[in-house]
Amino acid sequence: MNAMTILKQLMSQASGGQAGSGGGTDVNRMVGELASQFKGGGSKSGGSGGIDVKSLLGGGAVGLMLGSKRGRKMGGKALKYGALAGVGVLAWKAYQNYQAQAAGQVPDNTQQGQPLEQLQGSAQEQRGLEILQAMIMAARADGHVDANERALLTQEIEKLGPDDEMHTWIQQQFDAPLDANALAKTADSPQASREIYIVSAVMIDEQNPMERAWLDQLANALRLEPALARELEQQVHVAAGV
Repeated sequence: MNAMTILKQLMSQASGGQAGSGGGTDVNRMVGELASQFKGGGSKSGGSGGIDVKSLLGGGAVGLMLGSKRGRKMGGKALKYGALAGVGVLAWKAYQNYQAQAAGQVPDNTQQGQPLEQLQGSAQEQRGLEILQAMIMAARADGHVDANERALLTQEIEKLGPDDEMHTWIQQQFDAPLDANALAKTADSPQASREIYIVSAVMIDEQNPMERAWLDQLANALRLEPALARELEQQVHVAAGV
C-alpha cells in the first residue's frame, strides 16, 4: 500500500505559507531541531508547515474530511489544521513538555518510538496507516458522513493516486465500526499513540459534543494521562497560533 504517498499529499493540502502569516509554530524549524535528537535522523516533514485556509476549506480530501461544508467557521479552528503537516514533531514536543512538568527530567527517547518524520521504509508506512485511520475515524465521529459525502470523499482520495490495496483499505475504514479501542491497538509505540491522538485533535471540532466525546474515548483507549492529552491538544493550538 502507498499510505505515506497519500498521507503526504493530505498533509500538503493542509499546509501553506504560515511563515508570513504572523503567529503559530514554524513546523519546519521544529522538524530540524527534532532531527538532532535522533541518530541518523533527517528532516522529512510531509509538508511545509502552516496552512492556506482558503485552499483547505475550498475542497480536496482534507476539506471534505473536516466537514467544511457543514458550516465550520474559519479562523482559529481552521488554522489548527496546519498542524497536520508536523504531527509527529508536535506530538513529541507535547511529550517533552509533559515529562518536564511531571518529573522535571529529560525524557528517555529510547523507549518512546520515533516520530513519523524520522521513520523510514516500512516503519513509516505502518505509522502512516495508523494516522490515516485516525483521520478517517475522526472525520466520521459526528455521524454525518452520509453516502453522498462518502462518494465525494472517495472521489477526492482517488485523485491522490492510491494503489488498489490502499483503495480497498480506505473503503474498509469507512465501513468499520467507530471503535476507539480498535484504533488504539494499532499504535506501535507510545509515540504512535500520541500521534494518533494529536491528529484526531486536529480533525475534530471540540465544540461538537459527539466529536469531543470521541476524542475523550480515544484518550482513554490510548491510556493517555489527562495532563498529556491536554498538552497534546495545546500543541495543536500553539501550532496554529490560537
